[in-house]
Amino acid sequence: MDLVSFQATRFDQLAEKQVTEPTSDSMAAFERHLGYKFKNRDLLRRALTHSSYGDGRNIVRDNERLEFLGDRVLGLLASAFLYDADQRFEEGEMAPRLNELVRKETCARAARRAKIGQVLLLSKSEEKSGGRDKTKILGDACEAILAALYLDGGLEAAKRFFITFWKGELENTGGAKQDPKSQIQEWAQGKGDALPFYTLLERSGPDHAPEFLIEVKAGGLSAQGKARNKQEAEREAARNLLKMRTKT
Repeated sequence: MDLVSFQATRFDQLAEKQVTEPTSDSMAAFERHLGYKFKNRDLLRRALTHSSYGDGRNIVRDNERLEFLGDRVLGLLASAFLYDADQRFEEGEMAPRLNELVRKETCARAARRAKIGQVLLLSKSEEKSGGRDKTKILGDACEAILAALYLDGGLEAAKRFFITFWKGELENTGGAKQDPKSQIQEWAQGKGDALPFYTLLERSGPDHAPEFLIEVKAGGLSAQGKARNKQEAEREAARNLLKMRTKT
């Protein structure tokens, strides 16, 4: 490879990794949406920095360590909520509810409500592949934000974020005693029927942002669900079948 070709290749590699920095105004707007102003803005920036970000030359502090801490903060907040929500809950009933609240998919939904994807720091290639709306990236960043809030403003700041952006899940917590797929399975077995059967009907959308349409059949009923991954589509189908069951 000659020098000109080498320089052109190197330029393309760097350009591929570069991404537009969020402005101070966009970060301030994001803080207003969160309802919290960071004393240490570096914590917020780190929470929003995906491991893909950087130009390959500098050491960039990404959000993976914060995500580790945020996962534990979320577990504590969700457990405390369930403990206080209904004194009738036994441990066996609280555990599946807790699992639903801390799932990566649930964290991603909270992240979308919080508009985290709009201010994430990603490499250009990750952004092109739909990284701003990927469930894992959003879920991890949401946990990292929880950790940043905890470190910057204490447990109360993290709790306000949790209560605000998990609102839909918290309102529905009392209704679902366990994962909907487990509920369908127990219901079918109780009727003496075969186990629920899930079928992939359709996969649509681009490779970086696919959608899956799944059908479930159980107890003489069938229902469909659509989501960004097969597991969540199966759960959505199971939820819809549960709704049909209550009407029959």
